[in-house]
Amino acid sequence: MTWQRPDGRQSDQLRPVHFERNFTHFAAGSVLTHCGNTQVLCTVTIQPGVPKFLEGKGQGWLTAEYRMLPTATLQRQPREFMKLSGRTQEIQRLIGRSLRAALDMQKLGERTIMVDADVLQADAGTRTTSITGGFVALCDALNTLIDSGELLESPIRHQVAAISVGLLDDQAFLDLDYAEDVAAAIDCNVVMDQQLNLIEVQGTAEEGSFSRQQLTQILDLAEKGIQELMALQRQALVSPG
Repeated sequence: MTWQRPDGRQSDQLRPVHFERNFTHFAAGSVLTHCGNTQVLCTVTIQPGVPKFLEGKGQGWLTAEYRMLPTATLQRQPREFMKLSGRTQEIQRLIGRSLRAALDMQKLGERTIMVDADVLQADAGTRTTSITGGFVALCDALNTLIDSGELLESPIRHQVAAISVGLLDDQAFLDLDYAEDVAAAIDCNVVMDQQLNLIEVQGTAEEGSFSRQQLTQILDLAEKGIQELMALQRQALVSPG
C-alpha cells in the first residue's frame, strides 16, 4: 500500500512557502514564514555586548528562543513561563546552532543576536520553518547595521535552510504535515548550508529502525527540498521588503 498525501502533493513536493518580510515595526528583522498551514513569526534583535565567556575576544554570538502560541494547535496548550518543556529547549537550541553556522562571528564583532521564533499556527515542521524563516529575518537585520554604517560588510557566510523528511509505507516524503508526521515510521529534520553541507540531522525511528540506504534516500530528498527553499529565500530577499 502506498501512502496517499492528504493534500495531494507528490512525494518530493514542498508545501507552499511564503515569506512576509518586515512583518513587525520595531524588530531589526521580522519575517512571517508560511509553510503550508504552519506559520512562524521570526524576529531578530541585535544588541551590543556578548556573554561573559566571549568578552574581549572580538567576536559575536547568536542565540534563539522558540515558543508556541496557546492556540497554535487544535487544542489550546498552556503557555510556558518559567519552566520550559524539554521539547521547547531542544528546538530553540537547534535553531540557535543552525543560524550560528551561517555567521562569521569575527565580522559580527561583540554583538549578540537574538532570534525569536513564535509559532502562530502549527501543522508540523515548526522547527524547520523557524530556521528557514529565521535566516531571512537574520539577513534583513544585519542589512540594517550595514545601511547604518555600523558594519562594513555582512557577517553572513552562507545560506541556511531546513526541511523534514519522513518514511511512510517505506517511501520517503518531503515536508511532512501533521497527519504525515504522526503516521511516519521514520521522521528526520535536516539542516544544510548553500554548499549542501550538513549542519544537523535529527533522525528518529518511531518503531524499529531504519537502514543506511533509507537514510541516504532521506538525505537525497532533503537536499532537493533545501535547494528549493534557498531559491525562495533568495527571491524573497531581493524583493522589495
